[in-house]
Amino acid sequence: MAKIKVGFDISQLAHAGGVNTYTRSLTEELSKLSSLDMVYFYSSLRQPYHGNLKNVRKFKLPPTLFEVLFNKLHNVSIEKFLGPLNIFHSSDWVQPPSRAKKVTTYHDVVPLKFPQWSHPKIVSVHRERLKLVEREIDQVIAVSRSTKEDLLKISKIPENKITVVYEAAGKQFKPQLEEKIREFKKKYQLPETFVLSIGGIGERRNLERVKAACKNYHLVIAGQSLPWLDYETELPLLYSTATLLLYPSLYEGFGLPILEAEACGTPVITSNISSMPEVAGKSALLVDPLNQEEITKKVTEAMEDAKLREDLIKLGLENVKRFSWEKAAQETTEVYRRLTK
Repeated sequence: MAKIKVGFDISQLAHAGGVNTYTRSLTEELSKLSSLDMVYFYSSLRQPYHGNLKNVRKFKLPPTLFEVLFNKLHNVSIEKFLGPLNIFHSSDWVQPPSRAKKVTTYHDVVPLKFPQWSHPKIVSVHRERLKLVEREIDQVIAVSRSTKEDLLKISKIPENKITVVYEAAGKQFKPQLEEKIREFKKKYQLPETFVLSIGGIGERRNLERVKAACKNYHLVIAGQSLPWLDYETELPLLYSTATLLLYPSLYEGFGLPILEAEACGTPVITSNISSMPEVAGKSALLVDPLNQEEITKKVTEAMEDAKLREDLIKLGLENVKRFSWEKAAQETTEVYRRLTK
């Protein structure tokens, strides 16, 4: 069987966050598959490419320039940069013309569904790009059924053009050695027991209710109480050190921290809306993220009941087995294969 020549935009590796994690983790697995011939497009003015992928075509130009070239002018094909392709897999920022079959991933629809949470420039780019996706894309990958349902509500993309492929926790997220946990606690002067929450810009991570719910406990907010930690080495230690992850977000396209915490053996409280029940299954305590009393009650229950935490840890370690980046790569390859038949 002939190899499928795939071009993949990895420019999001220049930025921290969930899209970076998806791009890096998925392409690492895709690069191992003998059925694919991968070539990568990377553009950033300030951040050189530091990864280990082969066949990376690097351009020291700002993404804003490519946004104009690919989205607004839309008259320069990706083949000018990558050569002939069977598939082009675009990022969530630009949608260049291509003679190849076109695939794109939607991680969430925050700028389209909740424009008040994003900068007007980001909202504008995503709205304009959606028109190109609706007109030209051959297949959309949504990272959850929730994101797929959102796309069906806010776009003209037909259901048969949207495939759900789940994300996963990286292999570095696993229970950590007690000695390493002690050293980590000492380094960052962390209390013996604490609730961990994840910071973010704006109101989406629901931090005001988080703070109110934890008034009787030590609270550590990643990105606020602590700086953003190294994703490969220190973030798994932070999860493993926490007594509990409190993640009552108001919206998530997927919700990777749920799986990352569970893989480290940390109990989770998360929201009963958006993608979070889909990712957590029956392994976490679910709360209405707008109900302060309910969040506070569940935090108290989990912090005071060691048996409950033990049960949640077991359920979480079982839940994470449903997800893997190898599986995501295989399912993504199947999307490519269907389009090139």
